[in-house]
Amino acid sequence: MALDHIVALVGGVGGAKLALGLAKILPPQHLTIIVNTADDFWHYGLRISPDLDTVMYNLAGMIDPINGWGLAGDTTITLDALRQDYGEETWFRLGDRDMATHLLRTMWWHEGVSLTEIVRRLSSRLGIEHTILPMTDYPVETIVETVTGERLVFQKYFVWERWQPVVKTLHYKGIESATMSQAVKQAIETADAILIAPSNPFLSIAPILAVPGLRDAVIARDVPRVAISPIIGGKAVKGPAAKLMAELGYTPSASAVAEYYGIIVNGFVYDAQDADLTVNTPRATTFDTFMQSDADKVALAQNILNWITDWD
Repeated sequence: MALDHIVALVGGVGGAKLALGLAKILPPQHLTIIVNTADDFWHYGLRISPDLDTVMYNLAGMIDPINGWGLAGDTTITLDALRQDYGEETWFRLGDRDMATHLLRTMWWHEGVSLTEIVRRLSSRLGIEHTILPMTDYPVETIVETVTGERLVFQKYFVWERWQPVVKTLHYKGIESATMSQAVKQAIETADAILIAPSNPFLSIAPILAVPGLRDAVIARDVPRVAISPIIGGKAVKGPAAKLMAELGYTPSASAVAEYYGIIVNGFVYDAQDADLTVNTPRATTFDTFMQSDADKVALAQNILNWITDWD
């Protein structure tokens, strides 16, 4: 099977790792990365796009290798001044160099430039040749509804509350008004394979699939549509995926992730240590899916590409 165009749906840290692995293997014209933007928000007057920036910084070779987000070697002089001089609660970390990205994005946003074009400009200036697309040009915001009835915007839940509140349900504010950009629509319609990265299924991937028409466009493609599990040995590699699965009624396991995606995928990749699990998808295989080094990221990406190349 020829794989001339791979589309990857990704969220933040975990998804960005696979995106980097794919980008190190595939030429720019053969890869499109579609990124969750439901984490985007306004902070101190700046438009912040955490997942988009994490993907960009990874592909540009600028990512902080310890945190998996932000810029390597960045400082927080501005943030420290806000806290020390003005008494602000600086709960969301913005690095000084990182802020340059947000300043440009915000300036262009207020000039009426689409988010797709903003990402293209930022990527180009960072020397990124692969195509990175926001899931939509419209503002969408994940709202976390807790069992106590409280509604938290995503970053308040994720950063301020450190994802400790028990979640009842999730809402994607603004999703009904969102549309696929022409670039996203064309990417999916011309994909030879669609990969769902090992990002949080509910917080990162679900908003992408909730963009009107996008889920159906993915399902309509008679090509390998493969999800990679973010759960290894019943635990999330990072973040609240396992905790959230349990709160929403799923057993934290790779097989439950496959069940959640259902007919959206026709293939599933999960970690070799979970090989004894039964996965209910037409095709499934196991690899070492834990990605720490760049070599790990490339190895997983290559294994997945080799596997789907052999599909009939």
